[in-house]
Amino acid sequence: MTQTFEIAVIGATGTVGETLVQILEELDFPVGTLYLLAGSNSAGASVPFRGKNVRVKEVDEFDFSKAQLAFFAAGPAVTLSFAPRATAAGCSVIDLSGALPAEQAPHVVPEANAEVLKGLKKPFQLASPSAANLAVVLAPLRGLLDIQRVNVTACLAVSSQGREAVSELARQTAELLNVRPLEPQFFDRQMAFNLLAQVGTPDAQGHTALEKRLVHELRAVLGLPALKISATCVQAPVFFGDSLTVSLQLGAAVDLAAVNRALDAAPGIELVEEGDYPTAVGDAVGQDVVYVGRVRAGVDDPAELNLWLASDNVRKGAALNAVQLAQLLIKGLA
Repeated sequence: MTQTFEIAVIGATGTVGETLVQILEELDFPVGTLYLLAGSNSAGASVPFRGKNVRVKEVDEFDFSKAQLAFFAAGPAVTLSFAPRATAAGCSVIDLSGALPAEQAPHVVPEANAEVLKGLKKPFQLASPSAANLAVVLAPLRGLLDIQRVNVTACLAVSSQGREAVSELARQTAELLNVRPLEPQFFDRQMAFNLLAQVGTPDAQGHTALEKRLVHELRAVLGLPALKISATCVQAPVFFGDSLTVSLQLGAAVDLAAVNRALDAAPGIELVEEGDYPTAVGDAVGQDVVYVGRVRAGVDDPAELNLWLASDNVRKGAALNAVQLAQLLIKGLA
């Protein structure tokens, strides 16, 4: 008889939480009892799982000793409040919020640094990084290329900020198409048919928390703590699907044929044939791979490699990576 595991999902009514539950079902994860948890505003709602509607309960009232593994798919404040309670009760934690320090909860992407899991002891604490899609692509290149600097501009879907942001983009789009006055609510200005140059509030140096998180997580996952990384996160008027332009400065001229072979053979990547390119809406949404296209050297610098990435931010960028981590952990949870 297959062993099953008691699983809790915190933030179960959010875009990532609902997708996480869906992926647990799609991948036939050995769930015994599924506990769906959220704040008081969402308690009482239900989420479908394996042909039944599972009722969402208040996280504040949950006894974490009932679960062996908890996915934290809510915000950083929720993780900081309840993750210590979970681990104290012997429940392992996979955090998607980025709230836990790396020395406490290592950042892991299975395609890039699964070896980090060796030697960990229960209750496990892991972080599923926001840089998962980028790490999947750079991992097969780090041993092939002398990567000296990474420059990335990430055009992010509004769903990265939750269901309220999705509703706001839909409302703004309808208002403008119906020639009605636009009054921004969730965003501080027009989001529909526009690009916003930052996602979040910048610090004194002009960098947002999300940009700094991307830099720190990517270094950790790749095992390159001294890697120079420049990141700019842009809010795009797209509901789902992130698009990234990535430029790598290398120590020697790039062998494009070798790069293409490495990307084509790597797990979690779909390399688009030369002359074509992927888009978030047309290719990536609903898919579990990172699409890569426009692989090329610099215009006048043979030691520059440029890439275009498209991926589903809710699936591959968040929920799927977390479930893949759980798949690697379940032997240790037994």
